[in-house]
Amino acid sequence: MAINLNLGWDMVRKEMKNSGYLRTLNRVAFNVINRFLLFRVLKCVAIRSVDQGYLGSNYNYIYKFLGADLLHELSKSNKNGLPQEFVREALEKGDECFGIMDGDTLASFGWYSNRPTMVSFGSAEDEKSDLCLHFAEDHIYMYNGYTNNNYRGQRLHAIGMTRALKEYIARDFKGIVSYVEANNYASLNSCYRMGYKDFGKIYILKIFGRYIIRHTKGCKEFDFSLKYTGN
Repeated sequence: MAINLNLGWDMVRKEMKNSGYLRTLNRVAFNVINRFLLFRVLKCVAIRSVDQGYLGSNYNYIYKFLGADLLHELSKSNKNGLPQEFVREALEKGDECFGIMDGDTLASFGWYSNRPTMVSFGSAEDEKSDLCLHFAEDHIYMYNGYTNNNYRGQRLHAIGMTRALKEYIARDFKGIVSYVEANNYASLNSCYRMGYKDFGKIYILKIFGRYIIRHTKGCKEFDFSLKYTGN
């Protein structure tokens, strides 16, 4: 769950309307800082119970884990937010994708893993990941959520996560863990509405090619940590 730091003037005005002056100033400040170095503050969140109000009631949609064949087919279209190489690597790793289908259209999806997962905070989407996220084996890590622009405003991202959570609890996992960048207020509000709770923070600074990473105490409960994998 990441934030786009490239805020133009139109985006700034929209942010001020939706989030207020101080939050907008905070995001602009992060934008300026990250032009010169990489700095992130991550809020670590977890959910362990299913809110029945977020299971979805639109019976025209199909809610399910998407099979490999369907994912490979969907990845052939740029409009689905599923790059072919990413899908191949995620499936080889054993990760799963829970999606919401409207007929043949992929309305929303999220990826889920029970293994350490590479993450990247670079400005370029194709930048090689050099940080690995670790977490407790009895939890599932949710990442790379996406909702088709034509389906925004229906809370499908939250519905998909809630349905995936229900499935994983049935498999004897304790819950789902994830992170949200601390100034991504829209995503944080969405998480809190469906029942996610903060359990810690991670501070990341990359300067002169070196990482400085700090975790707060709450991360220990979930063995939640970022580790540099480079030299």
